[in-house]
Amino acid sequence: MKKEHMLTFLEKQLEKNLGDYDFAIDWDTKGHTVEVMVVLYAQNQGKGAIADLEGVESEEEVIEFEDSVLLYDPAKGAVADAEDYLALIPYEGKKGIQKKVLMVLAKYLSQILTEGESDLMDFLANEDAEVFELQWDQAEFDKQLAEATGPTEYVPYPKY
Repeated sequence: MKKEHMLTFLEKQLEKNLGDYDFAIDWDTKGHTVEVMVVLYAQNQGKGAIADLEGVESEEEVIEFEDSVLLYDPAKGAVADAEDYLALIPYEGKKGIQKKVLMVLAKYLSQILTEGESDLMDFLANEDAEVFELQWDQAEFDKQLAEATGPTEYVPYPKY
């Protein structure tokens, strides 16, 4: 049996908590980051053209909204495009990250997606709404992490 590491443990937690939501994990070995991308889909019933962040307009019937959380090693430097992520979660180099952090991340991400799906439907139904974003509340994440009773042992950063 292969030894468990951050990616394998994170994937198990996301599969367990995200249910029908689509997600992907992208490991950037050179940048020492792990990006967790999540996707919401919704019917665009009559709102017309919707522009994304780059200003590209779409009139598709099904809207696909993607956002991501980045796990990063602060010792490798600051994240240049931090504002492009829903949240940044630090890990401790080769030591990795506590299992409890990944468990809470998966549960909290599920809550955000559930609320976000409802908010996206409201956005599409409201002609006057200009912007839709998922909402990450760092204080709420920290609170859930402090209250969590999960395992405190670390899962290591994966080896190449």
